[in-house]
Amino acid sequence: MKGFIKKIKQINFGLMSPEDIREMSVVKIETPDTYDEDGYPIENGLMDPHLGVIDPSLKCRSCGYRGGECQGHFGSIELARPVIHVGFGDIIHKILRSTCNECGRVLLTDDEIFKYTEKIKDAQNHHENLTKILKEIYNEARRDVCPHCEAAQDDITIDKPVSIVQKMEGEDYKLTASEVRERLERISDEDAFVLGVNPEVARPEWLVLTVLPVPPVTVRPSITLDTGERSEDDLTHKLVDILRINQRLIENMEAGAPQLIVEDLWELLQYHVTTYFDNEASGVPPARHRSGRPLKTLAQRLKGKEGRFRSNLSGKRVNFSARTVISPDPNISINEVGVPEMIAKEVTVPAYVNDWNMDEMRTYIENGPNVHPGANYVIRTDGRKIRVYDETKDMILEKLEPGYIIERHLKDGDMVLFNRQPSLHRMSMMAHEVRVLPYKTFRLNLCVCPPYNADFDGDEMNMHVFQTDESRAEAKSLMRVQEHILSPRFGGPIIGAIHDHISGAYLLTKPGSEFSEEQALQIIRKSHLFNNENVDPKHLKRKHENWTGKELFSLLLPDDLNLVYKAEICQKCDVCKEEACDIDAYVVIEDGELKHGVIDEKAYGSFSGRILDKIVKEYGPARAREFLDRSTDLAICGIMKTGITTSTNDEEIPEEAQERINEHLRESENKVDKLVEAYENDYLEALPGRSLEETLEMKIMQVLGEARDVSGQIAENYLTMEHNHSVVMARTGARASMLNLTQITSCVGQQSVRGGRIHRGYIDRTLPHFRKNELGAKAKGFVHSSYKKGLDPIEFFFHAMGGREGLVDTAIRTAQSGYMQRRLVNALQDLQVKPSGLVTDNQGMVIQLMFGEDGVDPAKSDFGKAADLNKIIDENRLGDANPNYDSSVEQKGVTMDDAIIKKVEDALLKAEINFDARIVENGIIDPSSRVKFPEKYVDDLASAYVNRHLSDDELDMLIGELKTAYERAHVEAGEAVGTVAAQSVGEPGTQMTMRTFHYAGVMELNVTLGLPRLIEIVDARKKIATPTMDIYFTEEKRHDEEFVKTLANKIGKSTVNDVLSDFSLNYADMKVEAVLDERKIEDKRLDLDEILAKIQKNFKKADIKDNLKIIVEPPKREIRELRLLADKFRDLQISGIKDIGKVIIRKDEREWIMHTEGSNLKDILSMEGIDTYRTTTNDIHEIETVLGIEAARQSIINEARNTLENQGLSVDVRHIMLVADIMTSEGEVKSIGRHGISGEKSSVLARAAFEETGKHLLRASIRGEVDDLTGIIENIIIGQPIPLGTGSIGVKMANKNE
Repeated sequence: MKGFIKKIKQINFGLMSPEDIREMSVVKIETPDTYDEDGYPIENGLMDPHLGVIDPSLKCRSCGYRGGECQGHFGSIELARPVIHVGFGDIIHKILRSTCNECGRVLLTDDEIFKYTEKIKDAQNHHENLTKILKEIYNEARRDVCPHCEAAQDDITIDKPVSIVQKMEGEDYKLTASEVRERLERISDEDAFVLGVNPEVARPEWLVLTVLPVPPVTVRPSITLDTGERSEDDLTHKLVDILRINQRLIENMEAGAPQLIVEDLWELLQYHVTTYFDNEASGVPPARHRSGRPLKTLAQRLKGKEGRFRSNLSGKRVNFSARTVISPDPNISINEVGVPEMIAKEVTVPAYVNDWNMDEMRTYIENGPNVHPGANYVIRTDGRKIRVYDETKDMILEKLEPGYIIERHLKDGDMVLFNRQPSLHRMSMMAHEVRVLPYKTFRLNLCVCPPYNADFDGDEMNMHVFQTDESRAEAKSLMRVQEHILSPRFGGPIIGAIHDHISGAYLLTKPGSEFSEEQALQIIRKSHLFNNENVDPKHLKRKHENWTGKELFSLLLPDDLNLVYKAEICQKCDVCKEEACDIDAYVVIEDGELKHGVIDEKAYGSFSGRILDKIVKEYGPARAREFLDRSTDLAICGIMKTGITTSTNDEEIPEEAQERINEHLRESENKVDKLVEAYENDYLEALPGRSLEETLEMKIMQVLGEARDVSGQIAENYLTMEHNHSVVMARTGARASMLNLTQITSCVGQQSVRGGRIHRGYIDRTLPHFRKNELGAKAKGFVHSSYKKGLDPIEFFFHAMGGREGLVDTAIRTAQSGYMQRRLVNALQDLQVKPSGLVTDNQGMVIQLMFGEDGVDPAKSDFGKAADLNKIIDENRLGDANPNYDSSVEQKGVTMDDAIIKKVEDALLKAEINFDARIVENGIIDPSSRVKFPEKYVDDLASAYVNRHLSDDELDMLIGELKTAYERAHVEAGEAVGTVAAQSVGEPGTQMTMRTFHYAGVMELNVTLGLPRLIEIVDARKKIATPTMDIYFTEEKRHDEEFVKTLANKIGKSTVNDVLSDFSLNYADMKVEAVLDERKIEDKRLDLDEILAKIQKNFKKADIKDNLKIIVEPPKREIRELRLLADKFRDLQISGIKDIGKVIIRKDEREWIMHTEGSNLKDILSMEGIDTYRTTTNDIHEIETVLGIEAARQSIINEARNTLENQGLSVDVRHIMLVADIMTSEGEVKSIGRHGISGEKSSVLARAAFEETGKHLLRASIRGEVDDLTGIIENIIIGQPIPLGTGSIGVKMANKNE
């Protein structure tokens, strides 16, 4: 069979019968001892040599193999009395509850049995999860009378984990395991099938154990300690306990001991068997080691991060890997990694000897293991491995022949896999070429830091060396760094210039930056631009005059590159001066020449580089790598010529500026004092929906926030880019921000804890330095000083409080986002694009008809679009391609008539582009109508044609460009779109904030934002933390203030307390006395009669005088009753809609909008004057109930997108769409996790590897489930290639003779 690779097609799960266990057993274990005095295993003991051997010097008595070769064999223990398997306790209870106590039949009618049998068979055929059907059966079969023998049924309960209790004649009777087994034996195969026990592989009575399999010695090896004594495995300890109690039970039964003693020993046996299977079963004290440590028994070995599935099967420790600290090296390419020579000599690459490389291989062997490049091992043709030593060299060289494998040292040019943990997205693991260098750290080009999220403060990284030609070839074409310059998360560059590269490029290209020809040629030579195939030699000729920095940078650009954009330093003036920009922020590149503008982060920085982005997309990754390598070299050479210096003098501002800042801060602190005074004297007005305290805090935060901003602006006016390199770094995007500089210079500002000012500390004050209940700026954490001046001790203490929150926040966020990402990856990992364009899961279920609705791969897109039409038009018009075009004239809002649409469609047809969408007739997809061009691009082209005044030639040019761009950006078959989507949504989670913030534009409303909101969406929580609604009005009502306010009062919750002018408790007469306020009732637009009617209805003894004074008496004349009545009276709701609390109304530029705390979409939409199209809620389940599943899907997309955008994170909408589609693909909103998608997967191994390992394996075994191994994780566990990407393609070999 050598040469054939066998593939496991499926795994069948089932239970072993007691007979199977006895048959499989090689020895019956009877003795609880392990070794005799001489250290030899005892016969019929737990270490019997028949069970297998570990020691290589011993032979196995069963198979004859030595230790290391023998896999081990099972033994068995005959239990004196049956015991219930702890994993099946719950299922046994459900089965007994669903079957007749008398006849043993299932408590369903014959028709129901037939119906459910068919249902289960159908589900099994379609690989569907049976849990829901079985839940329905168990509920249906809870009957008081048996439909077959009409016997009355007793109630059966379970006292977790394994005690089954039957209520007999009003008394609880605990069933013994033997009685349970007898009842289970009575169940017929047909009934068992309906109850979820597949009779082909299991019987209900097998859930009660009569014989216990003993695992081989190889599963529970004993170790010899330094002291010489043996230490046994936890499983062996447990088996010893079981055997001892079993022996005692047998002895007592044979001796005719009292029933009580026998039952106690039986209970003890049940306890030991329970803890042998699961030492964390609820309600059972864990078995412990002598040291007090709980034993790790079977369930603990399998489950969790350290268990078999996640620690030994899904991921393993590997050979040929190295790990060390990383350090920067700007002189190696982004594709390379510097490997220390000592590592290169240790990890090896297998090289096959043939006639052509024989001499090279001889050299490696002659160098041996200690001289690089040498060899460590030689594998002969018979498979024997020989270590290369000085003594063995000659013998190896003599016998060397083609077919030998030499394990040679790593050398320059080898491909290796480089990885930094946590691996949050696919760019955390890329293929690099080796450069063997001295010293002891891995060397990394600085541009590759952002994708790895690496820095050089002690980070360590891992390197793995490929051992096969296939893996090497695949990595070279798919995983090289240059192939990952663009991030699939947002379709822009993630690898790019950072820090000094950006400052250097700015200093090189800023206006007035000139170099003598001598300096210029030195820079060119150091940047490796001589003899560079991408640089035309004619540009490198001497000019006999000075060179400008722009000319030097232009050498790197492709000759036909055209580009226009605004640089990072752009100050966003109201009217752009374009080429005449004062600070040279308008960048124009024409035919590969930098005509105007400076180079900064916007040009080639990571996450935003426009030039880099264009080169990758139009000239390919190899050209982009070359551009990045050379441009960063150029920037470093430039910075070395111009010099860069930073010191605290950069943050120096004149006296007058400092005085202005201090004056402004004094004014702000006075404003705060006035606000506090207004609050204390009761003339501060509360904001709508807020208490006076909240209003004061908000207004103070506003004043102090403005104080820092204005002091920052004053300082900023004096901090210019001229001769100030700190400002250069901040403005060009190299490092830091102007806020950092202004905090150093002028004022640090308010310190916040939990989104508000600091208020915790001592009783009624933050620190003992302040008066009690003091509310001023300083007393609540405002830092007046700047970092440069230094903080006083009180300010420093408050600053430390703010800083502590940041650290704690980061730690919590990391754990939460890590778990969210694990759930996302698990749910989405099986999704892939089929050759037909469909996105399906591993069972062939269609999730999307076309990826992202347009088939564009975000990683190949132009920031999410297949092509940016305006960008293409601008670049082609450079150099007066259309002299009649005036860029300042934009014809917005020109109507698109049919003639224009027709013209565009004709032009598309002429270019042989099929713009029809995929044709679906009667719900069936026509496979011949493959999409070549999404329909929405027709509208985009028509819009560009009108708004940008295109000529017909320009339209044809644009269509050609768009066709090329679309073909390039189209998603490939086999693409792992699910995993990429999960990573793209999960990876930004670590950068998100944790707190609840104020609603955008509405200070009065609290909403959950950031990571907690994203987790809420992914979890599809039934009850969300802060439900809110945005209510819009119809055209007639959206400007009607009176209507909006009346409706707000009708919708919002109002209580009696909101309309009282006076309220008191009369303890003498035991009465509650209240007076209603007519003005408040009028302001809230409420009806007095309705209020009085509600009071009358709820308080029967209410005495209403003059319509306004109300007296209510408690039922008992007690003080406690009076107080309870007072609270109940004040809290009585007099208006509002169910579930809606506070209502806030605000007016934007165009209309009135209402926001609510709480949500009731159904009732709101049925009201008059509501715009039913735009009114929405953030409660996804409510949208599903009221508007349906498609609306819920769109809501998931909108909510997730808004949550990410609010945090300033760009994630391509196609990824979010895929998450929303899988959550809603079955017609109901499902969560991503063990209670939703992951828990309902068809694969047993996939479910077991995720969470609740034991539960899923046990369920699968009694249901007789079959795992077809069609998914990702199942094949990784089995050790087979995954059916995704390159693994989704099979090769068939035809027989010559056929």
